[in-house]
Amino acid sequence: MDWPLTHGPVPCTVLAAGWAALALLAISRHERWRAPRMIGALLLGALLTVLVKFVVDDWWHPFPEGTPDFVLRWTAVALFALSLLCFRAPLLPARRRFLAAGGLLLVVLMAASQVNRGFDQYPTARAMLAPHTDELTTGRAAATVQGAPGRPLAELWHAPAGLPDKGTLSTVTVPGTRSGFDPRPGYVYLPPAYRANPRPLLPVVVLMPGQPGAPEDWVNSGALRESLDAFAARHQGLAPIVLVVDETGGNFANPLCMDSRIARSQTYLGVDVPDWIHRNLQTATGRGALAIGGLSLGGTCALQLAVNAPDVYGTFLDISGQEEPTLGTHQETVDQAFGGDEAAFDAVDPVHLMAGRKYPDTAAMIVVGANDPWFRPGQEKIHAAAQAAGMKVGYQTIPGGHSWTVFRQAFEQNLPWLAQQTGLIR
Repeated sequence: MDWPLTHGPVPCTVLAAGWAALALLAISRHERWRAPRMIGALLLGALLTVLVKFVVDDWWHPFPEGTPDFVLRWTAVALFALSLLCFRAPLLPARRRFLAAGGLLLVVLMAASQVNRGFDQYPTARAMLAPHTDELTTGRAAATVQGAPGRPLAELWHAPAGLPDKGTLSTVTVPGTRSGFDPRPGYVYLPPAYRANPRPLLPVVVLMPGQPGAPEDWVNSGALRESLDAFAARHQGLAPIVLVVDETGGNFANPLCMDSRIARSQTYLGVDVPDWIHRNLQTATGRGALAIGGLSLGGTCALQLAVNAPDVYGTFLDISGQEEPTLGTHQETVDQAFGGDEAAFDAVDPVHLMAGRKYPDTAAMIVVGANDPWFRPGQEKIHAAAQAAGMKVGYQTIPGGHSWTVFRQAFEQNLPWLAQQTGLIR
């Protein structure tokens, strides 16, 4: 289950088998298999690819940035194989048709493997499975230890004997009590120190996935538990509590993390989520102990909450986020969310807000893949705007594109920074 799927022998074997299967589909000594049929298969594959691109990018339009080129290329390969099968099948006996269908499946598997390599979504087979979860610790400790001004929590609390080696990961539902928002279940990580007596009052990091995506992406693809357990092992069992929430309500939904005609998702993230934390967990309190972060759309949402609710979140981590909240074009976004009211959009748009006020007490980290053609230019503009707004802001590029190779490293690399900003370590 832990064999690598994005490098090593498994993807290489799948790649070789897929190309071999495509060659067998394309080559035939049958007297009726001539150039016109091959050309017909090429034309049909190209037509199907154009149709898929039109349906996804122009009609359905689930992704504001459109379908990445490398995904279209591998889609074209799979559709060419399907076209070859359509032209070959009438010429084959029944038994060989099944073999040809098996060849098509190998080509589709190859294409899926290469797309997975591009996004690094599933680094191992285990990442495709539902994560193991524990029962949520809900009891409140009678004795607690909290940080003090100038004294991080790690200097005031010390691990007792017998502290567990690993933290717990539990499935939770954070309801939209005030907002009416209907989220999917999320996850909460509690570090080993949370089960100690006296209990340290830990800071909380709220994390959000991208779109398409779900909270379990951070757990499966983002190696969330492993990164936090490793951090805790270096800090006496201390680590931030991490709550992964659903900011979209569906894999392809996008309520823009705003209060708009679409949904009241800013109220969900800025009111319902903090309320749930304080009701169900025993944590440090105040904006300085509450951070928010996310990847891609989740990174955009983290920025939005930090500037629209600065009294709630004092720190944010924006990984490969967008320059502005978007449903496609700027006009489409304003029309759908605010009925064409540009002023209403500007009143909650991060770039406009940062141009009009200062945020000297907000800490920010802007991260993007060095080879990310879609999001790097926007992240550079967000970094400049945050600097101009007086934020304590950092900017990082990580080798890679818009993929989990970058997202995983960005979170793990910035865990110490998050812990420092929220008063956990010095």
